[in-house]
Amino acid sequence: MTEQKKRFSALPPRSRALIIVGAVVQFALQGAALRDLRRRPAGQIKGPKLLWVALTFVNYVGPIAYLTFGRKG
Repeated sequence: MTEQKKRFSALPPRSRALIIVGAVVQFALQGAALRDLRRRPAGQIKGPKLLWVALTFVNYVGPIAYLTFGRKG
């Protein structure tokens, strides 16, 4: 028994909308985290900047972790 892959266009409109909203939220979180990392001096960040940059690429978890725990003061 083989499963056939569904195309995005074949999904119900609600599912497509939820996927798009999820992607927009992910990109907004990552953009905010990366912009903050670029502008904030290293002394105001808990841990190495490069590590936090890499972690922002972990969906949702990375940017939220940085914005919540990665910044000092």
